[in-house]
Amino acid sequence: MKLLDMVNQEVKLPSKTDSNFVDLAAIAHPRPLLKRSEWHNLNGLWKFAFDDQGKCIEPSDLTQWSHHIEVPFAPESTKSGIGDHGFHPNCWYEREFETPPGDGRLLLHFGAVDYRARVWVNDKYIGEHEGGHTSFSFDITRALNDSGTTKVTVWAQDDPHDLAKPRGKQDWQLKPHSIWYPRTSGIWQTVWLERVGEAYIGNLRWIPDCERWEIGFELGLAGDLPTSGVRVKIKLSADGRVLANDTYEVFNGEISRRIVLGDPGIDDCRNELLWSPEKPTLIDAEIQLWDKDHLLDEVQSYTAMRTVSIQRDRFMLNGRPYYLRLVLDQGYWPDTLMTPPNDEALRRDVELVKAMGFNGVRKHQKVEDPRFLYWADVLGLLVWEEMPSAYRFTPKAVERMTREWTEIIKRDVSHPCIVAWVPFNESWGVPNLVETAAHRNYVLAMYHLTKTLDPTRPVIGNDGWESTDTDILAIHDYERQPERLAHRYRPEIQISDLFERSRPGGRILTLDNYPHQGQPVMLTEFGGIAYASLDQPNADQAWGYENCSNISELEMKYATLLKTVNDIELFSGFCYTQLTDTFQEANGLLYGDRTPKFPIEAIRAATLSGQGLCTPTSC
Repeated sequence: MKLLDMVNQEVKLPSKTDSNFVDLAAIAHPRPLLKRSEWHNLNGLWKFAFDDQGKCIEPSDLTQWSHHIEVPFAPESTKSGIGDHGFHPNCWYEREFETPPGDGRLLLHFGAVDYRARVWVNDKYIGEHEGGHTSFSFDITRALNDSGTTKVTVWAQDDPHDLAKPRGKQDWQLKPHSIWYPRTSGIWQTVWLERVGEAYIGNLRWIPDCERWEIGFELGLAGDLPTSGVRVKIKLSADGRVLANDTYEVFNGEISRRIVLGDPGIDDCRNELLWSPEKPTLIDAEIQLWDKDHLLDEVQSYTAMRTVSIQRDRFMLNGRPYYLRLVLDQGYWPDTLMTPPNDEALRRDVELVKAMGFNGVRKHQKVEDPRFLYWADVLGLLVWEEMPSAYRFTPKAVERMTREWTEIIKRDVSHPCIVAWVPFNESWGVPNLVETAAHRNYVLAMYHLTKTLDPTRPVIGNDGWESTDTDILAIHDYERQPERLAHRYRPEIQISDLFERSRPGGRILTLDNYPHQGQPVMLTEFGGIAYASLDQPNADQAWGYENCSNISELEMKYATLLKTVNDIELFSGFCYTQLTDTFQEANGLLYGDRTPKFPIEAIRAATLSGQGLCTPTSC
């Protein structure tokens, strides 16, 4: 049996008899942490038009629909049916559909629209949202009519030259250059409808606590709530057994409680319920909202018993030292750009990463679709979630990033796979971080804001160099010679000397007055070894930090470099650049279509070579 087949067998899809079963009937649900049975997918063919001059203010101003587009694929993508890479700051969408039958309220959800969106339903203005990477929704009940059909119109604005908005790797030039890729405008994640009652569960957050052996939850209600008698019932189960079945009274539309699971005592019993990449045990949750004897709402969710922390110079998972073997993941596909081709593609990426010996990904300059996080939760993959950068420092850029980053954390905080937050990368958006107090204060503020919104995970203040406050000191070093890398971070090196003298990328590692204070040190970008086959797209433009002329050379260099890094005692983990070729960047271990450049068995052996630290299952 091939290694990849073995890995696939090990992390097979959960069935109804598995402890990890999470409602296969709704497996493609776009919001896996808060699912209702009654929802309708609006992806598919929509009418579409560009409005480059910005002449249209309302739907009635648009006299002609020039295209059709396959939602949720951006118009720049081939899969959308348009494939236009030009500069188009404004675009319009429209679709009519049969109104789903039922009582109560009808909610319209957008996974993500880049960058600003206004929405009309049956020509009635509903609302707007700004932020290209976050989900939003509207209650459209008041705009419905008696015709049995509903029309949704969306205006999306995305100024391709605006460098003061969070845009990640989206290029501001006409053609992708260097390390930047094609733009993604307009709708790029699922659009969907959901039926709810007059009162319903609006948001939910899980907070596991392994030390106390309990799970905290915070729940917010929405709609027209009864004045009294509202209760929430929560049932938690795993391995076919009920862990908790509790009822709580609700006051003022919200509730915050801790569910005590009952400590099983010995470590063997505790470990059976802990979540890790080696054993991703999930806890199913059924939540009901009651008004006396009347059921108002019912949702399905899941959580996990999992803690992450920093203990001196080591990253800790479930109270044990855990060596991070991450790979940089840009999250692009050749024909669909930032949108995955389908749900299976997201699952396949998680499987491939695990098959190659990595236990996590650093999602780089992209906030990934919640379906990716779902598969990382189910199959067991650690995720560093990183904020897409703006490239100018202005008051508006600060306001935009702060608002969007807050929304991102609120949306994704309950996913057990996420083990670190990264608000900044390589001083992007704060180019004068060393000299300018305002830039330093911005980075410090985002670090502490993140710790305030989620005190349960490490935060990397500025990944790469020029660190201020941070829980992990993350270094980017694309040194081409493994022996020089080993010498630079040799065991006898004084940490103070390293941070005073070593300047990968020509940057200091820590700013003055922010010395290394014993945090874990990780090499979070290195490698970038490129190889492009002549029959691959963009082969004539192939770029990398180091180039190989053939596959054998790539395999040899990867194996030598990974053994070197694994053997460096200073590091508590690493992140190799990168998972896939991404347009002109040809430094992936996989081609853009996810075909391995050399056998996965060889990639895995190299990834796991050397000493490293033990994992919870191997200690």
